[in-house]
Amino acid sequence: MKKIYFLATVLFTILLASCSKDNETPKAVNEEELITTLKVTLVPVSEGNTIVLTTRDLDGDGPNEPEITISSNLIAGVTYNGTIEFLDETKSPADNITEEVEEEADEHQIFYTIGSGLDVAVTATNLDSEGNLLGTEFELTANTASSGPLTFTLRHEPTKPNDGLSSACSF
Repeated sequence: MKKIYFLATVLFTILLASCSKDNETPKAVNEEELITTLKVTLVPVSEGNTIVLTTRDLDGDGPNEPEITISSNLIAGVTYNGTIEFLDETKSPADNITEEVEEEADEHQIFYTIGSGLDVAVTATNLDSEGNLLGTEFELTANTASSGPLTFTLRHEPTKPNDGLSSACSF
């Protein structure tokens, strides 16, 4: 009888100890947006035609490769004012994610990676509220005739300030 009473007391104590009120308020979940489309618009500072670069991947991580379109080639010696748009085209009308990126500028940064063989210079021209680079607006100068990849990378909560993509992320 003493064993049963002792066992019941131990189980009851464990039950009470395991039931505690959690006073911490859970953090609000900031749902990540789906970005299906990146649209880069390059407007020549002086004369020339506007160039639009688009990459569209409507199936996300699915099996289909992104569709990449380039309206025309850069002209050597020309400087362009550039803007970047991030869209979710799985919705109709498409959600413009750029607005949220700019509203939360302190939590975002766009990096430009110039690939081998491409002779351009890219400089971000817009800043967050703390004076750090954001990059949804930029200046691109096409130096000489060349070809190669230009990669745009959007980082959420990068280390700011930083000296490039490699120092912006602390894993």
